[in-house]
Amino acid sequence: MGIKLNKEERETIIRTSEAEDAWQVFTFNTALKKRLRKYAADYPEFCQKVREDRIVRSETYNVKKTRLSIQLIPPYSDERIRNIFPEYDGKKGEDKE
Repeated sequence: MGIKLNKEERETIIRTSEAEDAWQVFTFNTALKKRLRKYAADYPEFCQKVREDRIVRSETYNVKKTRLSIQLIPPYSDERIRNIFPEYDGKKGEDKE
């Protein structure tokens, strides 16, 4: 039986240094652990599980830098949102009266 952590304590950390050729991914996230586990099984030359803590249920993987990218997606403009959702009024989640 593991230790129960609250949401603030269950984090995902992706770290590296300029000298390393891999990203280290530490996570409690169940969906991400499943994806990394499958990727490591399918592509062991690019991804390896380096640590598993069964008490707190975290896993750590090394993923080659050439295989992992971080994608920043800019927010949609109000015009683009209105084209997709004509009922959009521009309030972006504010309570409507």
